[in-house]
Amino acid sequence: MNRAFALLIIGLAFGGGIGFVLAAANGVTLDGHDHADDQRSEHSGTGGDFSNGHDNHEMLDLAGSIVPALDVRVEEDLEQGWNLHVLTTDFTFSPANVGRAHAPGEGHAHVYVNGRKVARLYGPWMHIATLPEGVVEILVTLNANDHRLLSVGGTPVEARVLLGQ
Repeated sequence: MNRAFALLIIGLAFGGGIGFVLAAANGVTLDGHDHADDQRSEHSGTGGDFSNGHDNHEMLDLAGSIVPALDVRVEEDLEQGWNLHVLTTDFTFSPANVGRAHAPGEGHAHVYVNGRKVARLYGPWMHIATLPEGVVEILVTLNANDHRLLSVGGTPVEARVLLGQ
């Protein structure tokens, strides 16, 4: 009986571990939200329309308050890939507060390549290992702690770079 119990515990541990690894590899977090599927519409700069309709991507209008400035620079890495530098004014990256209530002037960024969300960004630098061939649009949006897209009068606070023109 003790051997059967030990085998059960070992099976549960390995099964649970494999499940967590598969979930993490596919972008699923413990809260069940799949961040890998977050996508902007194909024409991503036209009003902040999100193709998957997540409620947490609604806009937070900053009219009447301090609006952060955003600039994006992309440089080829000397060894491999690309380095994305996100420059902000009146905005602080706040990874410790992600998922919490909005606090003016802080949050995180979302990074899109050709309209597909590739990352949630908690600081000003990101390495992108590969990019698709041809013309590539890299779009960065600023988001509140509660994931709402920062905007002013319906216009998202975002910056974009086109590569390969």
